[in-house]
Amino acid sequence: MNFIKHYTKLALFAALVMMMSATSCNDKPAAEAPKSAGGTAMENLKIRYIDEDSIMANYNLAKDINEAMLRRQNQFDAAQKQRGNEISKFGNAMQQKYQNNQYLTEEAFNADQAKLQKMQAEAENYLAGLQQSIQNELNQSQMQLLDSIDNFMKDYAKKKGFDMVLRKSATLYIDEKYDVTEEVVEGLNKRYNKVGGKVAPAPAKTESAPAKTAAPTVSTEKPATPGKVDLKK
Repeated sequence: MNFIKHYTKLALFAALVMMMSATSCNDKPAAEAPKSAGGTAMENLKIRYIDEDSIMANYNLAKDINEAMLRRQNQFDAAQKQRGNEISKFGNAMQQKYQNNQYLTEEAFNADQAKLQKMQAEAENYLAGLQQSIQNELNQSQMQLLDSIDNFMKDYAKKKGFDMVLRKSATLYIDEKYDVTEEVVEGLNKRYNKVGGKVAPAPAKTESAPAKTAAPTVSTEKPATPGKVDLKK
């Protein structure tokens, strides 16, 4: 589960698709626009474009979301390492006791074996719950970023009188004079900083284990972790 990379690819794609539907502030019916010989009014459209990579690299909200998710990734890694060390330590102690004939009864051995299985199940459940919590936060952050960009671009396009704002990556060719990326980033950050900025990370979870599952075994293999934001797709 590559949290951030997956998140940002979906986020920018959806956000920028919505940008392309921004309406013009001219408020004129389509029938009133001068038409070309082919019956279209394309020559009178006011079109601009943005570089999505630049926006995601410089928009403070996107950067703060990255930082928040990396903190959560580190929290997951630390919890996984701690639980794995505890299980390994207890399992090694059992092995030593067994090899040294320190189990005087079969009941004593079975009790330690049951404890090891319980530790494995609780670790699996706890890490699964923590992973789900991170995914939920990721989904909320995605919605926050989408809403932020979409709302800004609609307002921006209307104020400027633009009929369309396109993604640079979605065009085969477009003159650089139509690039409004710098202005958009400046406007996004100005609005974001005005409301205080910063994405508050979720409070750290305690080590209390969630409800047990039916399976008594657990895999301690490290799951995929989030990486750098990539919003091009």
